[in-house]
Amino acid sequence: MRKLLTAVFLFALPILASAQIENPVKWDFTAKKIDATTYELHMTATIDSKWHLYAQEAGEGPVPTTFKLTKNPLVTPVGKIREEGKLHKAFDKNFDSELKYYENQVNFVQKVTVKGKAATKVKGSVEFMVCDDHQCLPPKELEFAISVGGK
Repeated sequence: MRKLLTAVFLFALPILASAQIENPVKWDFTAKKIDATTYELHMTATIDSKWHLYAQEAGEGPVPTTFKLTKNPLVTPVGKIREEGKLHKAFDKNFDSELKYYENQVNFVQKVTVKGKAATKVKGSVEFMVCDDHQCLPPKELEFAISVGGK
């Protein structure tokens, strides 16, 4: 009986190991001070090789990268979030659409102004979807908080 259980366990181990949830995107959230009251929020995605992350306006089909900022009376967003990185455009037969995406790294930048001199946090979330040549992972939502203001 012990040999049978050992054999079943050894057979099941590779299956269990491959069932681990993949996480091909690492996020980094920082602020860069521009002047006394203006900051740039940098939301940087580092993407594993062979994977791609969809742009904010990705095209028809996949879930685009979307940011939601929580209202904060001390912080006012200025303009829209811009994308810094090498934008790829390609027709995807799975979605039957031309899609826009990033590989390796993309930096999403939001300019904000801060009222007063108090330190505060810009909180929010990012929803994103990644695919490789064979599969797409389900959309994922990640919360973040970026410190701004203060001395």
